[in-house]
Amino acid sequence: MAAGARGDGRVFSRKGSAFLWCAYYLRGKEYRESTGTAEPIKAAKFLKHRLKEVGADQIGKAVFVGPQQERMKVSKLLEALEEDYKLRGKTTPQFRAHLKHVRNYFGTWRAAEVSAEAVDKYISERQEAGSAPATINRSTQLLAQAFKLAMERRHLSTAPQIRHLSEKGNARQGFFADADYHALKDKLPEYLRDFVQFGYLTGWRKGEVASLRWSDVDGDLVRLRGENSKNGEARTVTLSGDLAGLIERRKAQRTVQTKTGALMSEYVFHQRGAPVGDFRKAWATACVAAGLGQFVCRRCNQAVGGHTCEACESEAVYVGRIFHDFRRTAVRNMVRAGVPERVAMTISGHKTRSVFDRYNIVSESDLREAMVRTQAYLKQGPSRSKVSLINAQL
Repeated sequence: MAAGARGDGRVFSRKGSAFLWCAYYLRGKEYRESTGTAEPIKAAKFLKHRLKEVGADQIGKAVFVGPQQERMKVSKLLEALEEDYKLRGKTTPQFRAHLKHVRNYFGTWRAAEVSAEAVDKYISERQEAGSAPATINRSTQLLAQAFKLAMERRHLSTAPQIRHLSEKGNARQGFFADADYHALKDKLPEYLRDFVQFGYLTGWRKGEVASLRWSDVDGDLVRLRGENSKNGEARTVTLSGDLAGLIERRKAQRTVQTKTGALMSEYVFHQRGAPVGDFRKAWATACVAAGLGQFVCRRCNQAVGGHTCEACESEAVYVGRIFHDFRRTAVRNMVRAGVPERVAMTISGHKTRSVFDRYNIVSESDLREAMVRTQAYLKQGPSRSKVSLINAQL
C-alpha cells in the first residue's frame, strides 16, 4: 500500500499478520501498531484517529499514549505506587492491606479498562461485604493515586473518576471502662492478655503492638519503628508500673519449647514463637462472653449464640467493641489523669490535634458529673446567687 508523507503516517501490510498495520511519528519516534482490521477504509480511519491524538499532544492539549501504554496493567501502576511510597518511607501495614484489596480486584485489568462504573461496582461489592465507607475510601484513594502517578510520568493520558464515599458520622464512640477491660481480659486466650493490656495502656494500634521485637526494647524504653507506624514516624514509650511488669512477664515467656528444642521468640508478643496474627474470632468470642458484643446472623438479622446461625447456617457477624476502642480509651484516660495533651499525643501517635480531639471522647458519665457539679454549685445558698445577680446587673 502506498505510503503518504511522514506527517500523514502510513498504512501497510505486514507479513504473517491478517490485519493491516499503521505507522506514525511523534517527536522523532516512529510508532507501529495493528489497526485490528483487514479493510483499507477502516484501517485509514484508525490511522486518522491516531494522528488526531498525536496532533493534540504536539500542541499541548493532551498527552499521547502509545499502544504499549494502552496495554499497561493496573498491577504495574500499583507496583509503581508502592515503590514511590517506599522511597518516601511511607509504607505501613495499613497501606499494604488497602493496596492488597485493590490489587486482588483490579490487578489483572488493563488500566484503560478501569472506568468510573467499574470502580462503583467494586465499591458496591465492598459495601455488601460489610466494609465501612472509610475503609473503602482508603483503598480507592490508593487506586486514584496510582493513576495520578502514571499520568504525571506520561504513562497514561486519562484516569477514571473515582467517587469518595461520605464518612460523616463514621467516627466511632466506643471505649472501655476499667471494669469492661478486666471482664474482657479474663475471657481472652492467655497469649492475648498481655497484648491487649499493652494496647489498653498505650493506645497503640493493633499492628503496632504486634510488630514489637525484643530489639525494640532498650532498658526502660520501648521504641516503635517508623515503618511499623501508621503515620510513618517512630515513637517511644517508657516502662513503669503495669507496663514494666508486663514486659517482665513477656521476658519470662520468651522461650518456647518445640519438638526440635527451645526457641527464643524475637517478638515481644507471640503465639508459640510466631508473631500474633489475626485474632478477630478470639476477640469476638471473648467480647460476647464478657457482655461487650453479640453475633448477628447476616441473613436473619437476629442475634445468635455463635459465629454461625443455627437456624439457617449462615455466617454471623460480630457487632460490639473493637481493639481500636483501646486507642480512644487510652487517650481519654491520659487526659483525665492530667497528662499534658502534647505528651498524650506523642504516646498514642496522633499527628493532628483534630484527630486527637475526636478520640478524646466525652462520655455520658462525664456529662452526668458535669450536671451534678452544676447543681451542687446552685445549692450552695441563695446569698451566692444574689451576689451573682447584683454583679450581673452592674
